[in-house]
Amino acid sequence: MTATRSPYDNQVENRNFLSPQGFKLTLNRAPKVAFLGNSANIPSMQLGIAEQPTYLKNIPQPGDKITFEDFTFRFLVDENLENYKEIFNWIRGLGYPESLDEIIQLQKEEVNDFNQPIKSLLNIVSDGTLQVLGSSYNTVMKVKFKDLFPYSLSALDFDATSEDYQYFTAEVSFKYTIYDID
Repeated sequence: MTATRSPYDNQVENRNFLSPQGFKLTLNRAPKVAFLGNSANIPSMQLGIAEQPTYLKNIPQPGDKITFEDFTFRFLVDENLENYKEIFNWIRGLGYPESLDEIIQLQKEEVNDFNQPIKSLLNIVSDGTLQVLGSSYNTVMKVKFKDLFPYSLSALDFDATSEDYQYFTAEVSFKYTIYDID
């Protein structure tokens, strides 16, 4: 006798919805930035399309290259700008605007969560993990980014005439090789 399958067998078992407030970032090269994070994204991805020509109409076929959107992260800036300077110095070291000593200094830095030397790609990139938290603030999924590097850091606009008291936030955009979801 075969068991009869119900149409509800393929439904989602957990009926709780994912909260946009539940996340935690671990960034090996810039741990101070990750601590005060208040916004992050799981980047979109797009598969390229190839077209197979026919005499009536071109037929779309799956392509072979995936394009990943940038990873962006917004964080509160601490009073001493320590977390802002982590990203500032990283970008500055990558671009070495004044001298080659800046990238040499960047490559010499040995900062990560385990006090182990980072030797990936001349020590200019970092892996990172975005943990997605469920309704009980337990990790339900990890998004692991490989070879992250920042390329854009937002401005900090001071304004003595502002009537509202708002703490500074900064946004950093990263490029990376690929991300995996565990």
